[in-house]
Amino acid sequence: MERFFTVEQIKNEVLNTMQNPALTYEQQTSRLAKISENIMDYPVNENDDFYNLYELGEICDLDEGHAPYAPRYILPDYEKLLKEGCEFLRLTPAKNLREAINNLLIFYHHVPSVTRFPVYIGSLDKLLEPFIEDEKDADEIIRLFLIQLDRTIDDSFCHANIGPEETKAGNIILNNLASLQNVTPNLTLLYDKDLTPDSFAEKAIEVSIDSANPAFANLNYYQKDFGKNKFGIASCYNALPVCGGAFTLSRLRLNKIALAAKSYDDFFENTMPHAIDTMLHFMESKIDFLVNKTQFFETNFLVKEGFVKKENFVGLFGVVGLYECVNELAKKLNEDIEFGHSDKADEIGLRVMDELEKRVKSFKSKYSNIWNHEFMLHSQVGAANDEGTTAGVRIKIGREPMMYEHITQAAKFHKYFPSGVGDHFPFENTAKKNPKAVLDIFKAAFEMGMRYISSYGSDSDLIRVTGYLVKKSDIEKINRCEQVSYDTVQYAQDAFNKYELLNRKVRNV
Repeated sequence: MERFFTVEQIKNEVLNTMQNPALTYEQQTSRLAKISENIMDYPVNENDDFYNLYELGEICDLDEGHAPYAPRYILPDYEKLLKEGCEFLRLTPAKNLREAINNLLIFYHHVPSVTRFPVYIGSLDKLLEPFIEDEKDADEIIRLFLIQLDRTIDDSFCHANIGPEETKAGNIILNNLASLQNVTPNLTLLYDKDLTPDSFAEKAIEVSIDSANPAFANLNYYQKDFGKNKFGIASCYNALPVCGGAFTLSRLRLNKIALAAKSYDDFFENTMPHAIDTMLHFMESKIDFLVNKTQFFETNFLVKEGFVKKENFVGLFGVVGLYECVNELAKKLNEDIEFGHSDKADEIGLRVMDELEKRVKSFKSKYSNIWNHEFMLHSQVGAANDEGTTAGVRIKIGREPMMYEHITQAAKFHKYFPSGVGDHFPFENTAKKNPKAVLDIFKAAFEMGMRYISSYGSDSDLIRVTGYLVKKSDIEKINRCEQVSYDTVQYAQDAFNKYELLNRKVRNV
């Protein structure tokens, strides 16, 4: 655990950061701030079993810091900004496309997150569409806007949405993605078969083969969960309330919990319930600290001017490692079966998720008002030190079955995760010539119950790692200790170098 106990240890950590040749000045500054924050203890009692489960790797706080002073993910009401302006930033309502983009860029600079950059920059097509008059002029302006985003928001956890309807702004964005080859923003098409024209969806698929953007979200599925509450897809693929966001995201490594269990029954009766309860109380303590011991919800202009509201924030309860968890539990039953390749193994996985969902829902938080005072389940994508831990509820890379079987299996587990779950499917680059076939696959996947699906070309430089985008060429640079502006490249090193990311099964159409 990253807890510094002596002045000498802190000095060494600071010096190592200052001398790291692969970090830019901004990355060093961020790291130094995190070191300072982590001098604090976690907001839990020393005798709480959180520390033990953290050391064992069963609980992970995703590098949020020991004493967070802003919510992890923030989804401001950008429509309010463009319509009403912002008093704190001295911005007046936008009257044309240039003013709209200028207001957004200024505002983005002041939206914090766990990454220090905004993780949600809005439904860009809906925000910009009312201001488009001359499409040729708009194309030039929006292209420069996309370049500005990529060069100043140096983190591909930054996320934007388009759709479900086809718009002039949406087409301009898609038309520029392949040639720009930008890492930021991560982009999702909110897809609805009744609202999204096939031609628009097929264009999005063609572009995604070249640029890994956009991914597709099953809009109807998310709307059933969120009801009348507005939501956006943020960060990797996190569905969260607009005008709110996520206080915190912690996660359980289910595989570590299974390894610690004495038997199959012990896992369900003792080790998993204990780990769930410990993380629930840890998350509640962290949120309580953020709300009551820091000034964010009292003084930040986002709150004071109504761009976000405390009652619209939720806690995200993440899980990873279901693949290894199920396989370990099968061993305890002396069963030679594998998650994703056996109905009996999948039944074990469904039991794990049923029990986990039930226990998480039984906990009532003082917070998460918009979600009935419950934490939202999230299929978390991965982090450092995840060797031997498959992201979320996915099948391990290299062990994927044929496409139909893969989608059928994955769809069984998407129902548990209103806040985010997804699967990635690399396609041969020739798929660009037949986007209709890929769209038919996506439509079938959504009919079967999948929430989120993404694609990219097997030969492309841009690739989706776990939920965010990275260039293969940037990984080569950082492996040579060269500086790369994007923070996310550092996080992707293990995925590329250790976890066989490039060995995902490539699909043909």
